[in-house]
Amino acid sequence: MNNIILIGMPASGKSTVGVILAKVTGRDFIDTDLLIQKNTGMRLPKIIEARGVDGFLAVENDVCASLETENAVIATGGRAVYGEEGMANLKRLGTVVYLAVGREELCRRLSDIRGRGVVLREGQTLDDLFDEREPLYEKYADVTVRESGGTIEDTVVNTLRALTNE
Repeated sequence: MNNIILIGMPASGKSTVGVILAKVTGRDFIDTDLLIQKNTGMRLPKIIEARGVDGFLAVENDVCASLETENAVIATGGRAVYGEEGMANLKRLGTVVYLAVGREELCRRLSDIRGRGVVLREGQTLDDLFDEREPLYEKYADVTVRESGGTIEDTVVNTLRALTNE
């Protein structure tokens, strides 16, 4: 188990869990949203505003497809699963862990959906997004960790258990 790649819906805890996993396992931490911002010089909502949803997804796919690293925990944006080349590269780099959050919990966690850089197409709801993305997360996941209202620490412990049992 070299790299650990976290995928999942916005607010599933990818970045928070990722930082703790990196500390606990002695790995580096990489957040692909931060790489996107660094590469473009813009915050995520500004990229979406300037380039549109498809332009933003193309940038994210390029960032994930060109990533090369070892011994890291990589937190992806919730949209990363839309990019086939990016996801193929991430799967090549390590074990993909899907942090699965239930629909109700997700709605509770996500109050400022657009401010977080959540990509919604015109007229799309959070329910629509959940229905669209869940099969993609399941498709790419090597390991699934179901979050059920526990703490971040619970998710970290469950992720480490899942990784050692894979």
